[in-house]
Amino acid sequence: MAIFPEADDLKPICEGISDFIDAEVISRHEKYPDLGNPAKVYDETGAYRPWVKDLIREVRVASAQAGYYAMNVPEELGGSGLGFLAHFLGFERIFHRCGGKYWLGHSMIAHWAKGPSLILSQSSAKAREEIIPQLVSGEKSMCFALSEPGAGSDATQIKTSAKKDGDGWILNGEKIWITNGPYAEYAVVFAVTDQDAARKRQGGISAFMVPTSSPGFRVESLINMWGQVGTDEGILVFEDVRLEQHQLLGELGKGFRIAMLGVGMGRLYNAAWGVGAGRWAIEMAVEHAKQRETFGKPIASYQSVLFPLAESMTELHGAKLAAMNVAQLLDSGDRAPKELAMAKLLAVDAGLKAVDRAMQVHGAMGFTNEMHLTEAFIYLRKVCVADGSREILMRTIGKELLDGSLEI
Repeated sequence: MAIFPEADDLKPICEGISDFIDAEVISRHEKYPDLGNPAKVYDETGAYRPWVKDLIREVRVASAQAGYYAMNVPEELGGSGLGFLAHFLGFERIFHRCGGKYWLGHSMIAHWAKGPSLILSQSSAKAREEIIPQLVSGEKSMCFALSEPGAGSDATQIKTSAKKDGDGWILNGEKIWITNGPYAEYAVVFAVTDQDAARKRQGGISAFMVPTSSPGFRVESLINMWGQVGTDEGILVFEDVRLEQHQLLGELGKGFRIAMLGVGMGRLYNAAWGVGAGRWAIEMAVEHAKQRETFGKPIASYQSVLFPLAESMTELHGAKLAAMNVAQLLDSGDRAPKELAMAKLLAVDAGLKAVDRAMQVHGAMGFTNEMHLTEAFIYLRKVCVADGSREILMRTIGKELLDGSLEI
């Protein structure tokens, strides 16, 4: 009996994702070879050039029309409502097929912080009529504005405020490390609406859907990292931005639950990145090891080369099973905080080691732009911090153990 029989039902979808990547993603990379040249992809400020933004949007729209982009979005929002297991397996297939090379493919399924997802389930009727269809179609994108200069791991310490003003609110504050912030048409912004409750950690934080065209919104700057010439991270500033009642997402003062739902989805997404990119890297390394010869025989014949690859494949296998298990738990309604933290921890560690080992097997060639292993390594190193750092994940697991959650 299969451990995950539900995964068998998703195989045709995963195969369809591979076909879409071949037809719509790889073909674009071949048509536009400058997509592999950061100096051509980004302008002097570090922002995507207009033609690149157009290609990203084209992939989103084509994927939406093919039925993949919104496949994990709840049906009441216009998606297919396939759930968390599909969320993991779909993204894992993308990263396994695209790795660090065909990066346009990373946009073919709606990322929870860039497009429609479960976090928008409590949006207003007006938002469902005017905003969400544009997100589901892939025409527009969004960002998830939670982190602040003084509130990263402990997001309850945010200072951005939305003060009551008539029937609406006035939003003021600053957000940092906002993925897709420089490019999004809409932002889900978290702000304090009840100072006393927030100070006591008893709620008081609300979520709002904010058009980035709103007067008082601006991208303060882009955040370049790792010596790269471009980025999709930004610092956002809100100065006296007017908010109306229909922009409230969920219940007033209970936005932190939405924030944690997003972080949880991010952890599963990052697990997919680790497993998918790790498999992509190991497969390249195995092929290279069979062909590359030293001292008269393929380097695959040396245990010092082969055994690390075998170890990585073992780790990736375990990480994939852990991620699929937690996806099933989430689909059944279980919050599974311990298992979710463990899955991200295992998968990102396994993926990072796999890419590093693949680079080692390739020798100096592994560091070249041609191989695209460095892009995968950099991304996986970044997600060792994103959506819960290693230390925060360990803290979550440890707290669950102390609270009696000892089963595996």
